Amino acid sequence: MYKWLMSVLLIVAIVLGVGVLYSSISERSALAEQEKKEAGKSIKITASNFHFDKPEYKVKQGETWLLKFSNADGVHAMEIDGLDIKLDKANASKEVTFDKPGTYTLRCSLMCGQGHADMHSTFIVE
Repeated sequence: MYKWLMSVLLIVAIVLGVGVLYSSISERSALAEQEKKEAGKSIKITASNFHFDKPEYKVKQGETWLLKFSNADGVHAMEIDGLDIKLDKANASKEVTFDKPGTYTLRCSLMCGQGHADMHSTFIVE
């Protein structure tokens, strides 16, 4: 009787363990899929001391993007002149629909040191 009861409990534990493992894998898979979709709709702009991570960013007119700003080195903020977009550490992301084509200057809007005046990049709406 004791061996039979232990066998049943072992089988139940294995079934529950496999169920938990499967649901965890499914959740991680769904989360990875969602992150992948969002990555296609977002632009990450990273500021380091006296430069941005890319010399130029391009988007198509009429598209909606999530702009994400972060600091790798130093303390910076960013502004895209002519598009009324300002991001900083406290306000690090913004969803924007780019409806005005043109070439705009992306610049650091927070005094960050000697190279501050040269800290800029180009933002192109095609």
